[in-house]
Amino acid sequence: MKLPYLILDVFTGTPLQGNGLAVVPKADGLLDGEMQAIAREFNLSETVFLCKPQTERNSASVRIFTPYEELPFAGHPTSRGYWLRGLQARRVFGRGHLPPHPGAQW
Repeated sequence: MKLPYLILDVFTGTPLQGNGLAVVPKADGLLDGEMQAIAREFNLSETVFLCKPQTERNSASVRIFTPYEELPFAGHPTSRGYWLRGLQARRVFGRGHLPPHPGAQW
């Protein structure tokens, strides 16, 4: 399987420092088990999978996996995933609603 991905250094301006975050920007069509296997292979604290938006109000759908499980929500992976999506689309995001995972509890 060939799949584009990026590794971001979050919370730092210095390469190879900070909190490593894997982002798969084109994750549409991946099965849950495939996302989990990819996150396990990266072995970082979180891996973000960006999919097409589920509604017109959203710009993307974000799923977050640790090497062991899917998370309903996590702050920096969500914000960095949307940041990367905006950067790639050359788009500036304003205030709005982030679509959390359907099972998220607040």
